[in-house]
Amino acid sequence: MVRVVAAMLCEENRFLICQRPPHKTRGLLWEFVGGKVEAGETDEVALKRECMEELGVEIAIDEYRTSQIHEYPDMTIELVLYRGHVIEGELQQLEHADLRWIPVEDIPKYTFCPADIDIMEYLYKNGLYNTDAQ
Repeated sequence: MVRVVAAMLCEENRFLICQRPPHKTRGLLWEFVGGKVEAGETDEVALKRECMEELGVEIAIDEYRTSQIHEYPDMTIELVLYRGHVIEGELQQLEHADLRWIPVEDIPKYTFCPADIDIMEYLYKNGLYNTDAQ
């Protein structure tokens, strides 16, 4: 099982979604920013590293939201979601095909990675879509 951390970065009642590059597995699907936890890293360290590598920003992690296990044909992941916000830097599209800040009601307009869909359904059912900036 691969541990993957993701951030629901929030700003002005919206959250950030990222479109995977076309050449990667699940290319052009949308997802939360994040990535694999490397050996010796905590979730927090991994998530901050991923946000710097993929977006060029420093983030603050506000709270744990949930984790879900998802089986893809090529791997099984435990996707761990944290809510956070950008504290320094301007978003840069360093890895993704596209970046968008969206309100919760726009979720149906995008095609997300299956693991992210699992997370979003959990957030919706449990009223955890608070996107107010800290």
